[in-house]
Amino acid sequence: MTSNGLSGNQKRKMKSASRLYAVQALFQMEHSAQTVDVVRHEFIDHRFGAVYEGDEMQEGDVDHFSRVLEDAVNYQAPIDQMANRAIVAKWAIARIDPTLRALFRAAGAEFRHDDTPPRVVIKEYVDVAHAFFPDGREPSFVNAVLDHMAREARPEAF
Repeated sequence: MTSNGLSGNQKRKMKSASRLYAVQALFQMEHSAQTVDVVRHEFIDHRFGAVYEGDEMQEGDVDHFSRVLEDAVNYQAPIDQMANRAIVAKWAIARIDPTLRALFRAAGAEFRHDDTPPRVVIKEYVDVAHAFFPDGREPSFVNAVLDHMAREARPEAF
């Protein structure tokens, strides 16, 4: 156990959960016109570790969740432009499924920092895509778009 009582595996699970929550929060903000502060507090206070129909939700990494949300909002225009360049099917980000748009924004926010290797960020968000689209082709699309975005944002990592 680490000094704060959490194992490395538990910390990874919390970070993974915070990525899923960030995508959900960005989706909610787009559809509700709520501010980042309102949505962040709702998720931290009511969703992290909540119990729904007998199933306990995973605790999230509050700091990671907050940073992804803040960066996705503060740098939305350049992140969206990067996603547009990566979407090879000539679809503008405005025409993409809103869940995918939120996912690209959250991942794009993480590509702005060098504390997580881009390949790890890509794998994590492809896993998030699988959670939202378990039977679709979206996870492969997400993988391709995020790979392009990561190579643009962090070319030194490839």
